[in-house]
Amino acid sequence: MGQSNTLLALDVGEKRIGVALADSSVRIAIAYDTIEVDGTELQQIAKLIALESVDTVVVGYPRNQSGEATKQTDYAVAFADSLKEIAPHVEFQDESLTSVQAEERLKAQKKPYTKGDIDALAASLILQDYLELNYGRV
Repeated sequence: MGQSNTLLALDVGEKRIGVALADSSVRIAIAYDTIEVDGTELQQIAKLIALESVDTVVVGYPRNQSGEATKQTDYAVAFADSLKEIAPHVEFQDESLTSVQAEERLKAQKKPYTKGDIDALAASLILQDYLELNYGRV
């Protein structure tokens, strides 16, 4: 299997960025937090990369229901480009329907939740998909 890598996933939005973390040896993505898009987001992500010794940043790649790129795709790609200065390695993972799945899961818990909770959980779903594709299922 090789060495263990720490992975950070980002569900990039124009107001908030959902954040999740995982260790490749454990292969379970954990919703971590959200970062407000306020001009300090790159510094906050850089701090998190250093704090958690992140090897790879996985950015959610949005598409429409036909699988085509959208305006949000362009935004996520531009954001990922800005990460190249601070992240050791940046990759994309399809994020189709992850926010919908996240909200359904949160609704099923029958507890109050915020849009930030949806974003963080969506980031963990993106990261879980990435882990399964690249490291196999748990």
